[in-house]
Amino acid sequence: MSPAVKEILQHVESWPEEDQLELAEVARAIEARRTGVYVLNDDERAAIADARKGEFASEQEVAAFWKRHGIS
Repeated sequence: MSPAVKEILQHVESWPEEDQLELAEVARAIEARRTGVYVLNDDERAAIADARKGEFASEQEVAAFWKRHGIS
């Protein structure tokens, strides 16, 4: 492990939880890039589960959204 990484990891424990989570996400992205394997976190798994339940906007809701924004 590089000295720079060792040094920063000594400080991480004192960081707020949201900063620690952000660091974990960055590290996961680097790991995925290096290995070609991306491991979903709990929030991502939950979002996919919701999507599989078909909890999407209706076609009417989508059309209304585009119309409100002057796209359709």
